[in-house]
Order: sequence, then structure tokens, then C-alpha cells
Amino acid sequence: MRIPAHSVCTAIRDDIVAGVHERGSRLTEELLARRYGVSRVPVREALRTLEAEGFVVTRRHAGACVAEPTELEAADLLEMRQLLEPLGAARAAQRRTEAHLKVLRGLVRLGQERARRGNSDDLRSLGGWFHETLAQASGSPALTSMLTQLRHKISWMYAVDAPADPVESWAEHGAIVDAVARGDSERARSVTALHNERSAGTHRLRFPPGGERVRNSQHPVNMSSLRH
Repeated sequence: MRIPAHSVCTAIRDDIVAGVHERGSRLTEELLARRYGVSRVPVREALRTLEAEGFVVTRRHAGACVAEPTELEAADLLEMRQLLEPLGAARAAQRRTEAHLKVLRGLVRLGQERARRGNSDDLRSLGGWFHETLAQASGSPALTSMLTQLRHKISWMYAVDAPADPVESWAEHGAIVDAVARGDSERARSVTALHNERSAGTHRLRFPPGGERVRNSQHPVNMSSLRH
């Protein structure tokens, strides 16, 4: 069964974010095809997509390589998110569906419950789902796509510490949903901007100037999920 290029793209991107493919390392079609159990055609298509997203660069005499973003480029990502996520929240207040609200409220309940119990193990994934759903609620595929790419690249470049007060952080999530549910675009925008400003302080560069690169973990790849 032919595995679609977007599934191969997701697998390669996830490995880049995880540090399996080191920054600056070569990405040869033959080795990638062998690693992910596919032909070279979807790998070639995936590399083109990842180059457009900024994860891959093409170098003379070397071919495709994992990009090596600078500290300034990393800082730009946080600033871009600070501009775009409040816009997405404002749009969500105008365009959200009841289905979006149901999911957002459910995530807030789970996040607040785990924050109160001090169970922070899955708060980061819940936060990711929350912001992904909020972006989808904007009703703008282009904006949703841009925010998704930003989240991937920020995860690649930054390690994120737990917030100093998880309960307060999830109260902010709840305030965002309340504004979206009321259709209050300006309130949704301002609360999201404040939330992002506070969370920016929890981000630490994974690759500080002069720092060591993440070593290849060489963990096995399970592509079975891509075949379904």
C-alpha cells in the first residue's frame, strides 16, 4: 500500500523536532526511504514540503539538510505567535461552532482539574490540543495552517518549562473560552495576548549559541500508524 507523502512528511518532521535528525545533518532520499519503509517518491515530496516550512534547506553539493535556525529566527517565532494567536482567538469569537466550544470547554475542565491536583504530566498536551482547537475555531484554514507550523517549529527550537502557577494558566484558558463563547472578539484577543506573553517566559532555547546539538537517539520508528 502506498503511504501518502503527507504521512511521511509528518514522520520526518516529528523526528526533526525530536532531534533524531540533527540540525545541519544531511537528509538523503535513499536513507530516509529505508528508514520509513517507503519509496523515494513520497520522501522527495515530503522534503519539498519541509523545505517550504523551514525545517529543511537545500545546500550546494550536499542536497537536503536539516535547517539550522538562528537565535534571532527563534525569537521571531514567539513574536509571530504573539501576533497570530490573538487574531485567531478574535476570529474564533466570530466563527466558532458549538462543536468547537464543546471541545474547548472539555479541555479547560480537564486542564483545571489536573492543575488543581498537581498532576502536570499531561498538561502540556492538553494545552497543545486547546490551542489547536482554538485555531481551528477561527474558521480560517490559512491561519490554522500557519499556527500549526509555528507550534511545530517552536517545539523544535524551545524547551518549555511548566508554568509557575498551572492553576492560573488554566484559568486564563477558561477566560479565553468564555470570551469566545460570548462572541467578544476584543476580549478574546486581549486575554490570549496576555496568556501568550506570560507563557513566553517559560521557553528556553534548545540550541543556545555555542551549545551542543541534540544527539541522534536512534530510537526505532513505528510506521504502522501511517498505514491506516
